[in-house]
Amino acid sequence: MDKDKEQNFKKLLDEYFSAIPQPGDTVNGEIISIDHNEVRVDINGIITGVVRGKDLFRESKEYGGIEIGDKVEAVVLEQENEKGEMELSFRRAGSDRVWDRVRKLKDKEVAFDARVMNANKGGLMMKVGALAGFLPVSQLSPDNYPRVPGGDKNRILEKLKEFIGDTLQVKVIDLDEGDNKLIVSEKAVWEDEQKAVLESYDVGDVVKGEVSALTSFGAFVKFGEGLEGLVHISEIVWQRIDHPEDILDVGDKVEAEIIDIEDSKIYLSMKRLKDDPWDSVTDKYSVGDVVEGKVHKIEPFGLMIKLDEDIHGLAHISKLSDDRINGKNELEKRFNIGEKDEFEILSIEPDDHRLGLKKKGVNIEDESEEDSDESDEKNKEKEDSSDSEDGENSEE
Repeated sequence: MDKDKEQNFKKLLDEYFSAIPQPGDTVNGEIISIDHNEVRVDINGIITGVVRGKDLFRESKEYGGIEIGDKVEAVVLEQENEKGEMELSFRRAGSDRVWDRVRKLKDKEVAFDARVMNANKGGLMMKVGALAGFLPVSQLSPDNYPRVPGGDKNRILEKLKEFIGDTLQVKVIDLDEGDNKLIVSEKAVWEDEQKAVLESYDVGDVVKGEVSALTSFGAFVKFGEGLEGLVHISEIVWQRIDHPEDILDVGDKVEAEIIDIEDSKIYLSMKRLKDDPWDSVTDKYSVGDVVEGKVHKIEPFGLMIKLDEDIHGLAHISKLSDDRINGKNELEKRFNIGEKDEFEILSIEPDDHRLGLKKKGVNIEDESEEDSDESDEKNKEKEDSSDSEDGENSEE
């Protein structure tokens, strides 16, 4: 063979081998034969590929009814098997195509329908085309969020199971093909819908709505065109309450002021639409007054006394008897919620919404111990407030 012919032959060989697809490549070809569990594909007249077993992917729309002569797409698994054929996979090609579609949905922030297949305590398992996705509880829309008192996970799971078989409109918020992770959100769709509506509201606006749910940390109020806001427990009334259900019921019609708008979250206040009764407390009561009050609550540190609908005071445990009272159990034996008695006003602190009382006729001796105990009670109030704010984050 002369030198020119040798060089030309080498060039042809190089071109031939460089044209052979590598493992992982996506190739296009034409089906030349179909057996029961094998499909052979001609790859550009260069080599024959074979698709076998689970890689046939017959359950998909693209590869479910293929025929001889059809143009198909496949992914190379091996360049050459024991028969000298290239091993191909329709499944890999179909999966890559599906992931590409989902990636485009995420990039374009497109909403689409997905079916709920199952549920666990963390959220919902979704069918997104041919892929499995997950919708965390926190990514449900407010209408579908399972508001369960105390955040009981078993009850949350019961609520989530009610969605199995339903179709929800969602958006892709996170994906990782390598880890086979696909996270979707119904809340993101809801937030997009609310943006335009929210533009017509400003902080300070007063809205009329209906109480849609009560939790330990506040009340949710629906208003306007499908909007919902949170009235934190500290923004319901001026006096301290233990639970929103002390004041409200689901279905109550209420008015509230918008005090903050954070992304799609709306925060409301009911109490700011009313004058703070503590601003005028000294017009009604003075230190030294003897007043009739009703036992509203029994605490380890004393009695909460209701003087009227707006003003409540504290009769410390040390100011209820000349002899020592040991703890809440003994308090509950001596006093009953709802019973009336006479009390003397010892202090009024309008800025702190506090009023100190003692039972009429009781002598006060050890002031230092009382001051220390009352300081502890103030700290407890702060802790209770902090706990309710933490609860808001965990239950939302």
